[in-house]
Amino acid sequence: MNYERILVETDDAGIARFTLNRPEKRNALDALTVAELRAALAAAEAGAATRVVLLTGAGKDFCAGADLSELERIAAGQGPIENLQDAGALGALFVAMRRSRLPIVAAVRGHAIAGGAGLATAADLVLAAEDAKFGYPEVHLGFVPAMVMTILRRRVSENRAFELVVGGHRVGAVEAERIGLV
Repeated sequence: MNYERILVETDDAGIARFTLNRPEKRNALDALTVAELRAALAAAEAGAATRVVLLTGAGKDFCAGADLSELERIAAGQGPIENLQDAGALGALFVAMRRSRLPIVAAVRGHAIAGGAGLATAADLVLAAEDAKFGYPEVHLGFVPAMVMTILRRRVSENRAFELVVGGHRVGAVEAERIGLV
């Protein structure tokens, strides 16, 4: 299958590499990217040769979260039902990742922010480069990152998860490793 927003490569060892491929947008998530990730995961699960999924981002960042231009479009022209459907698609991706029979490894470098941090958090294993930064800054935009709270809570303590989502600050790779995020 051909994708517009992600690159998918499977090697002879059974590693399916999914690369978010919007470096000019810091690999921001939009509806098409989310749909393509779900489709790629379903295809990888259907293939008997795939043993593991490696999720990464092209360019300097893993994923900067939601595409803000898409959020503006949604805010300007959609009602609550469309907003709910949009959020539901990302939530469905997180659920699909958690339920996958394949182990999913997120290889993070640069920023993994908001939905991008959620994407990493939904993986089974998170590897972080020294320059990796994780953050759940939705609170600064008036959002509650409720979808990621459940998956974040399974990685870090309840208190630390609360601090991360309410404070909206970013943590580097060393701190993320110390608290169990990576």
